[in-house]
Amino acid sequence: MSPEKKADRFPCPGCSADMQFDPASGGMKCPFCGTTQALTAAATPGRPAGIVSHALEEFLSKEGDSHLSPLSAEALQVTCDACGSAVTFEPPEVAGSCPFCGDALVAQPKAADPLVAPDAVLPASITKEKAQTEVRAWLQTRWFAPNALKRLSRQEAISGVYLPFWDYDADTTTQYTGQRGEHYYETETYTDNDGNTQTRQVMRTAWHSTSGEVSRRFENILVPASRSVAESKLNALEPWGLDALRPYEPAFLAGFKAQRYQLDLGPGFDKAAASMRPKIEHDVRSDIGGDEQSIDSLNTEYFNAMFRHLLLPVWIGAYRFQNKVYQVAVNACTGEVQGERPYSAAKIAMLVLFVLVLIGLIAVLSHR
Repeated sequence: MSPEKKADRFPCPGCSADMQFDPASGGMKCPFCGTTQALTAAATPGRPAGIVSHALEEFLSKEGDSHLSPLSAEALQVTCDACGSAVTFEPPEVAGSCPFCGDALVAQPKAADPLVAPDAVLPASITKEKAQTEVRAWLQTRWFAPNALKRLSRQEAISGVYLPFWDYDADTTTQYTGQRGEHYYETETYTDNDGNTQTRQVMRTAWHSTSGEVSRRFENILVPASRSVAESKLNALEPWGLDALRPYEPAFLAGFKAQRYQLDLGPGFDKAAASMRPKIEHDVRSDIGGDEQSIDSLNTEYFNAMFRHLLLPVWIGAYRFQNKVYQVAVNACTGEVQGERPYSAAKIAMLVLFVLVLIGLIAVLSHR
């Protein structure tokens, strides 16, 4: 969509109702008359044309908010009073309930605050019906789940949400100091249990101080910018299939919600840098060589750091059980399900009682 476009409503050419993004077709669909309309051309393998990267240092040095913008001209934003998540949606979509904690969104929606605009979106390709099927299959493997969890099998219990991620690239140069260990063997004399003198080969390690420099290019370091969903759960939803990314346009949000990032750009890069460290340490150990390595110090510099703001899709449901919130999330591109579950003490107690009764009956019958 051109940047000059002011209105982000998508009227149906058949009945003039507002169309929504349809994961099944990858285009727009009218929920009333069923009319469909194509969006832009499908993505090609690799990084699609039109998805821009931004120089991280240059962006962080900007002052004010002139470089920020809302998700769209008509986007509304509401903050959940219970969990603090800021959720953005496109009219005629309504706030409804918070997809992250299940509480009703009672605050008055307002025009969406400006933010680092998304550069790309990964369009949802799993429909709500398919996601619900995956949730039901997941539920069948959860023994002793409370009835509150079972309610997630209802269609209205899950919502489509685009979650924010930072995607970083960077060149690194690391200077290091360390020790290289080289094995050698010495003959050792000892007395065995029978009092006989024996010899054996014993491995020793000679350590030598060393230093050097290694370089590596990192690409597509993905950092979740949401704190409303556990990072471990989001990591478990991978892979996302980023080859299907499309340049961002508000049409993809029609019928879905989007979450405003909770991790800012700078701290996000700090997390990306931390995830780079294991590979850098591997490179350093390879450079040290020898049979063993010990790293004393690392000093890494980052160059040509670039970033993209991505929106990745999930179907998510939340419920409360004994004053704690539990979530179930579905990767809206692959159908992978990750969730939390409590155990119902009542159901476990009923099973224990049943087993005790069964054992009692067997004991009675065996004595007849």
